[in-house]
Parts: sequence; C-alpha cells; structure tokens
Amino acid sequence: MRYLILVILIVTTSCKNKLKKENIKIAETSRVAYLPYYNEESFTPNWLTPGTSEEETFHKIPDFKLINQLGDTITQHTFKDKIYITDFFFTSCPGICPKMTGNMVKLQEAFKEDSDVLFLSHSVTPTIDTIDELKKYADTYGVIDNKWHLVTGDKTAIYNLGRNQYFVENDLGEPKNIDDFLHSENFLLIDKNKHIRGIYNGLNRASMAQLITDVKALKLEK
Repeated sequence: MRYLILVILIVTTSCKNKLKKENIKIAETSRVAYLPYYNEESFTPNWLTPGTSEEETFHKIPDFKLINQLGDTITQHTFKDKIYITDFFFTSCPGICPKMTGNMVKLQEAFKEDSDVLFLSHSVTPTIDTIDELKKYADTYGVIDNKWHLVTGDKTAIYNLGRNQYFVENDLGEPKNIDDFLHSENFLLIDKNKHIRGIYNGLNRASMAQLITDVKALKLEK
C-alpha cells in the first residue's frame, strides 16, 4: 500500500512538473513579436509585421511645422529615425499638467543618454504659451533642450494633430471643433516610421513603467 502511494506521488509530481514546464514553454512562445499599431480613436490594436507593405501604408503622423522653446522650427524631420513620446498640455494648467510633466521628466531621465528617444509636448493654448513662456516652463522642470521639445504654433494645426492624427482625446464619436478645448492625460508612443505604437495614462505610475518597457521593445525592432 505504501509502495502504491509512493508511486502515485512520484507520477503526480512528475506530471505537475511536466505541465509547469509546458506552461512556461507556451508562455515563452506566445509572446507578441511586435508592439501593435493604432490608427483610430478606439485604439483597437492592429498586429502588423514591420517592414511589410501593409505597415508601410498604415496610418502615420503627417508632417507639421511648430516652434519650440528655443524658437527653433520643429517638423517631422526633427524626429527622423527617432522614437518619440508625445503629449498635449498648457503651461498655466493648475490641474493634471504638472503631474504629467513630472512623469515626462522621469521618462526623460530614463532615456537621458539614449539619442534614439525624443519627447514632444504640444501646447493647447498656443496664443498664451509663447516661446518665452515655454522656455520658462522648460527651465522650471529641467527640460533638456533638443531632447524634449515644448511646442507652440497654429492652434488649428495643433488641435488637428491631437484629435485627427494622434487620436489623443479618445472621446469616441463625440464631435469636436476648434472652440472645444483639447486636453488629455494621455501619452503616445511613436515609432521611427511615425506610426502610433502605444497609448498610456500620463498620470499613472504603472503606465509609465509600461511605456519604458515598450520603448525598449520598440528599439529591438528591425
């Protein structure tokens, strides 16, 4: 009887260990090869393979022309062959913007020595946020010039970028116009080919940790 119990225990343990190993193997082989791609405000993931014709024709952030805190003109050429993290803010915001900016500062520190990663923050009150105001804000938060661009410019152009290109607001199906204030806590991750590859809550610590992980994953893509 004791022998039979011992045999059962050995077989059961062996099966459990085998199952555990199989589960590990499944987990390892089922990991996604690439970050998803996004092309509309619901942020439904699209699983594309980089370098394919489908990826090439997928939604990209179009060119733009804005001015940063140094008075320099910023276009998509500024981000050529770069990964960038972007958001929308305003310098006089008393609510969520200071925390968002604080988290962006932490991201800047995480990629301080990485020349492949840049940052872009758009002012949603561009007539108020002049170059001088942006420079003051940049100095207050320790923004590194040419690493993190705080930009102002034409309001219509900025709002169009936010709503129709980055889909940053996520107000599904709700019509908006230029008189409706654009404000969002979201950060967007943009790859070297100008595709949206992630959206993150800029107020959430776990989201920031995930963003850092995703940037590192994006850097491994060929």
